[in-house]
Amino acid sequence: MDSIITILAKELGRSEAHVSAVVELLDEGNTVPFIARYRKELHGSMDDTTLRALEERLAYLRSLQERREAVKSSIAEQGKLTDELAAAIDNAATLAEVEDLYRPYKPKRRTRATIAKEKGLEPLADAILAQPRDLPDPRVLAEPYVDAEKGVESVDDALAGASDIIAERISDDAALRKTLRTLYEKKGTVRSAASEEEDSVYRLYYDFQQSVARMQGHQVLALNRGEKEGFLKVSVTVEREFALSAVCGAFVRPGTAAADFLRGTCEDAFDRLIAPSLERELRAALTETADEGAIRTFALNLKPLLMQPPVKGRVTMGLDPGYAHGCKVAVVDETGKVLDTAVVYPTQGALRKRQAIDTLKAMVKKHGVAHIAIGNGTASRETEQMAVELIGEAGGGLSYMIVSEAGASVYSASKLAAEEFPDYDVNLRSAVSIARRLQDPLAELVKIDPKAIGVGQYQHDMPQKQLGEALDHVVEDCVNAVGVDLNTASAPLLTRVAGLNGTTAKNIVAYREEAGAFTTRRQLLKVPKLGPKAFEQCAGFLRVPESKNVLDNTGVHPESYDAAERLLELLDYEKSVLRRGAVSDLSARLDAYGAEKAAEACGVGVPTLRDIVRELQKPGRDPRDELPPPILRTDVLEMKDLKPGMVLTGTVRNVVDFGAFVDIGVHQDGLVHVSQISDKFLKHPSDALAVGDIVKVVVLDVDPAKKRISLSMKQVPKGEIAVH
Repeated sequence: MDSIITILAKELGRSEAHVSAVVELLDEGNTVPFIARYRKELHGSMDDTTLRALEERLAYLRSLQERREAVKSSIAEQGKLTDELAAAIDNAATLAEVEDLYRPYKPKRRTRATIAKEKGLEPLADAILAQPRDLPDPRVLAEPYVDAEKGVESVDDALAGASDIIAERISDDAALRKTLRTLYEKKGTVRSAASEEEDSVYRLYYDFQQSVARMQGHQVLALNRGEKEGFLKVSVTVEREFALSAVCGAFVRPGTAAADFLRGTCEDAFDRLIAPSLERELRAALTETADEGAIRTFALNLKPLLMQPPVKGRVTMGLDPGYAHGCKVAVVDETGKVLDTAVVYPTQGALRKRQAIDTLKAMVKKHGVAHIAIGNGTASRETEQMAVELIGEAGGGLSYMIVSEAGASVYSASKLAAEEFPDYDVNLRSAVSIARRLQDPLAELVKIDPKAIGVGQYQHDMPQKQLGEALDHVVEDCVNAVGVDLNTASAPLLTRVAGLNGTTAKNIVAYREEAGAFTTRRQLLKVPKLGPKAFEQCAGFLRVPESKNVLDNTGVHPESYDAAERLLELLDYEKSVLRRGAVSDLSARLDAYGAEKAAEACGVGVPTLRDIVRELQKPGRDPRDELPPPILRTDVLEMKDLKPGMVLTGTVRNVVDFGAFVDIGVHQDGLVHVSQISDKFLKHPSDALAVGDIVKVVVLDVDPAKKRISLSMKQVPKGEIAVH
């Protein structure tokens, strides 16, 4: 059996030394963001995604090893553990294989086979199953086992009991189950039918069949939900004769007196025990794979959503649309501080709409509003139309953007929102959140449970613990990739920094409020319950723009400050050069000097040295600034304005298994089917698109009645100018 390190190295295509180093770092309590950023020499510059995969697989392999030992211990206690069986268990590559080997020895609830054994029929089953050439007719063998006191009234009773014992043995045979599992996976068919005549969203699956091998994750999840809601009946089958051929081939010796009897037993074992068990097992495996795929898609979508470029440095108005309770309004300054709030009623007649525009126009003028963020929920369409009229009257470069308000209501009603805005009601808090989502999506969205952000499919059907962990990892990686201002970050944002938790994040905020702004990273060590280990993990991801040491406002870790200063000396820079920002030629000087030579002189590895150079060239840099800016609009399109062939610019809002939904500014997102994304073959739409991407699309079809818009990316005419 290969060691866990060897298995991981083979699967990831990495050296055993690098994998071993990562395992050791994880076991020492280091976080993935810290390992990815500051221990590159030890692991060969694996990225955070690879490290997360390694961490997850490591946990599985360790769990597998623990289960192997537990199973061997249980079988040994029964006195049935042989060297051959122990070796088979040790070599089992999956938990399913371990459980197959354990199945014959696993304590069972009372079954037909156990009842037959209690009647003393196991020797009869053994004799029949041995199938020697001189075996007499099974009925002759069964006669001595007829015993009314034991409940065996006749030969037929004795043979039925023996058959039950043999059927259970057949069902428990690990090699046979492995063969049949492969048969189901390669030749099995998933079928679904309507459980009643009622029409529903599952009508596509009322007469559906697909091979197991070709089942898509979204199909599996749709079938599961339809079955759970009572609309569908779902089954997984294989051609029975193929399966029985495999069962009989393993247990029936042709030409013996017991052959016909055993064929009947094999049929019973397959129909009653094996087929239902393997169907449950296969459906569970399909669901697990579908869940993993959906969680992976959710995580892929969440990352670019969190990493959307912020619209910084401008006063922003947030509009939370509504009908009966009106449109909630909040104006926030450049830092997100609330300046003003109001409630207007643009959907309740022409007079109130006029009043709403006048009120908002006055707020725009008073506070110098530059951008308007509009939530995409109920009454968003009417609110957008009002905003366009407002922009026309106000002038002055005012623009708007529709932002997803997914999770805003969850945040508004949370304890966190109540602590942040004790003087505002729930509705106004959501308007503040919407405004801030435009200014800094990451800082605002970290306050919300990632599962409530809604950039996936079937998220409520996922294993919630697994989904939550995956999304939390994405949030953590994004926050640490961007870095956090130690003097302005909220406690929820600080909680996502590597090495910090809810308690230390709150302690940082409390220390900041009591002692004033941090002036150095080292001050973190004065924060209660933030010890050296936590400081090591978090310090590199926290920024202190106010510090006299420019390195405190970079991604350079404090442990590398000496190396950074030594590098500047080596390359003939003065100490004051960082303050003047005159190190743009640092990379060129390093190349001239020699990276390996400089790294050795500075006492660090080349990857770390390169990271230091990148940070020194752009202190305080935000990686999100390098992405295309979001689309801000000044006018509005309606669905009736759309015509086939029209070319538009849009923003990708969601990527799912079958395509991508794109916001083209008509309130209803259009679908680019996976077949319309690219001329190249795509295994998944995420291979070409990510949430937040700005794309050109051409309208293929518009169905106002069903509110469906079909779009294409690959059919956009070359050189065509898109409408914003």
